[in-house]
Formats: sequence, C-alpha cells, structure tokens
Amino acid sequence: MDGRLEPLVERTRELARDGRRRVLGIAGPPGAGKSTLAAALVARLDGAAVLVPMDGFHLAQAELERLGRASRKGAPDTFDAAGYTTLLTRLRAAEPGVTVYAPAFDRDLEEPVAGAIPVSPEIPLVITEGNYLLHDEGRWAAVLPLLDEAWYTDLDDRTRVARLVARHIRFGKDPAYAERWVADSDEPNARLVARGRARAHRVVPMP
Repeated sequence: MDGRLEPLVERTRELARDGRRRVLGIAGPPGAGKSTLAAALVARLDGAAVLVPMDGFHLAQAELERLGRASRKGAPDTFDAAGYTTLLTRLRAAEPGVTVYAPAFDRDLEEPVAGAIPVSPEIPLVITEGNYLLHDEGRWAAVLPLLDEAWYTDLDDRTRVARLVARHIRFGKDPAYAERWVADSDEPNARLVARGRARAHRVVPMP
C-alpha cells in the first residue's frame, strides 16, 4: 500500500499505546484486501498486536453439508456468529495469566482449525478481520459494539472480482468453476457486506 499504510500503522500504534486491551475490526467484501491489510499492520506493530480472523468461525464442511448450506459457503449463516462474539468478549476482557486460543482457517483444507492462535493477556491490540463485522442482522449485530474501531476496506469491484477469481484458482478451483463461484456466491455476499460500509469508523481505499 506504499505510503498509505503509514497513517494506518500510526493509528494502530495509538490504539496499542496505553497497554489496555483494544480490538480493531477490519471489514469489507470478499477480495477487498482485509487479510492483507490486517497482516501488514500486525507485522509493523512488533509483537504488540495479534491477528484473529473471523474465518476461523466457518462451520465445518460436514456441518454445512448436513445443513444444506455448502453451496452458500461464506454467507452469514455459514459461520458460528455466536461463537465469534463470545470470543471477542473474552478477548476484550483480558485476564492476567490467561492465554485465549482462537481458531484459524486453513485455506488449503478449506476448514477451520481450533485453538490455532494464542492470544496472551500482555498483547494490547487484537486485530480481527472478516466480511460481517459491520453486519446488523441476527447475532452479527453484537459484533460492532465489541470493537473499539471498525474499518472498511474499499476496492473497485472489477479489480476485486479479478483478484477473487485468481485466489480461488490458486487454491485449487478450476477457472470456470472459480468464476461461477464468485458470481453465484461471493458477489451476493459482497453486496450484503457493502450495506455495512456506512457503519465503519474509517473507510480504507485499497490499491
């Protein structure tokens, strides 16, 4: 992101500066650079921040198939929203001597992995990223009040969709299938995510 990253890094340093646990959320549609931005910020904070992605709360593939939702993987009801908000609540109230373990999402397996991310109580800033941090329906409405700040990554749709298709191909999908998946699944989710843009504290234009 060149020089555009610097003010964002400085803001995250401000959030971490007093040592009190803060939670920064980064939302945005699929392919808009949420995870890239979050990882860059964590890398620049020299151990003062940890990344906890919302994607760790994907329902397992077997459960999605049982529920008949596998073809809509990535929609709001294909995540454990209640589990995510419970974790955020624990992370906000860091207990001395207690490490909280968060799940991760393995893109090679396309499955969540429990207990993969340790969050020690000494870390002042948790950065969490995902599609539905600004969503205001059902259990998702409880997420925004648990964030000290929420940012929205903004990228033009043409670039975002192209990158999204390329990412699906990189992780093993046939090109034609990847294009159909983006059109039929990712893009309806992207339109839903975009409805939360106005609730963000900051909109971050992505290159």
